[in-house]
Amino acid sequence: MENMLKQMLKNEGVTKGIASYCTANALVIEALLLRAKETQSPVLIEATANQVNQFGGYTGMTPKDFADFVYRIADQMGCGRNLIILGGDHLGPLTFKDFSEEEAMEKAKVLVREYVKAGFTKIHLDTSMKLGSDAKEQPLSTKTIAERGAVLYQVCMETFMQMRGDERQKPVFVIGSEVPIPGGATEAEDGISVTKVADFVDTVETYRRVFEEHGLFDAWENIIAVVVQPGVEYGDSQVFYYNRVEAKSLCDTLKKYPILVFEGHSTDYQTKEKLKEMVEDGIAILKVGPALTFRLREALFLLSWMEKELVPKEKQACFIEVLEEVMLEDPGNWINHYHGSEEELAIARKYSYSDRCRYYLSNSRVQEAIHTLFRNFDQIEIPLNLLHQYMPNQYEKVVRGEVRNHAKQLVFDAVLEIAASYEYAIKN
Repeated sequence: MENMLKQMLKNEGVTKGIASYCTANALVIEALLLRAKETQSPVLIEATANQVNQFGGYTGMTPKDFADFVYRIADQMGCGRNLIILGGDHLGPLTFKDFSEEEAMEKAKVLVREYVKAGFTKIHLDTSMKLGSDAKEQPLSTKTIAERGAVLYQVCMETFMQMRGDERQKPVFVIGSEVPIPGGATEAEDGISVTKVADFVDTVETYRRVFEEHGLFDAWENIIAVVVQPGVEYGDSQVFYYNRVEAKSLCDTLKKYPILVFEGHSTDYQTKEKLKEMVEDGIAILKVGPALTFRLREALFLLSWMEKELVPKEKQACFIEVLEEVMLEDPGNWINHYHGSEEELAIARKYSYSDRCRYYLSNSRVQEAIHTLFRNFDQIEIPLNLLHQYMPNQYEKVVRGEVRNHAKQLVFDAVLEIAASYEYAIKN
């Protein structure tokens, strides 16, 4: 069965676009699958190697666990599984980089094998990081990166060929890694450099040569994209917006490789107009992650502020306060990313674009606070004048009869405002 994503991106020779939603948050996934059900449009949901791997990652899920998790939500939402494309991001020795090459690559082989077996059909092969046995003082050569990528590609294809079932789809692959570590940049920067044309060409030509040396002559039928840095990124309180003039030389070079598109990471917080320009310029796969949970957190904060107006203090969920307490008790997921005074750290924990609080939303105490928040609003109806004060966009949709005045539906709609920007960008 031909890969659905490959069909979507190159339809009758015309490049299309797709949003790649990189998230493991159940509420966000529910919202995205609700939208997929309404529109009957495919939705691409990705997991990264540090989120999901054979050892559980920080979510505690293996690739099969994650696939089952998404499909279970889909079944509950009444969304057809046929609309779901699963992707694996930064697959390679990323989480094993402290091991020697031999050990790290053996673990990476298991990782990609498990992703393919679990039904992930978009595989980003990322072998760009130095391993424990690599020379510290020398940069990693493109040839070494490609050699390791070829090994993992071969494992993926061998795994696919051993699978059974009429509905199985041959995986497609993304190469390259012109991005910060998964999770975003750790510090504010003065500017973002667009990938050099020479570096992009070197990546493609080296991979082509190395794959042929490995006898993988048909690999380029299955490689659909190259990750580049088109000049977009975000920090705690700043966003670097796409500048198509600065990216023009790079995007023009893509025309020499008509079978490929660019994959752009860290497209979070770009305006819908900027996202559309990116798609028009060949950056057809738009990855977004923290912006989704950032918007979820915003919506939950808004509900919390309304709760303080409507619910007796002793019954309040105190979601904002619980989240802060949990983050302070277990600072491991933010302490190395946020910098400044105590006051600045407090602001960053809540409001940073890097959204490190997303790592705490699955904490049992935080989950209980969210459930209590929703239960409290199940007992009351939010007055429209209060809804107008805190969620004016949702207020208008409630008045027009487009969204129910129900806490969870309001949160879903807020999250889907992010998805709407990507839908605008990729529509014909």
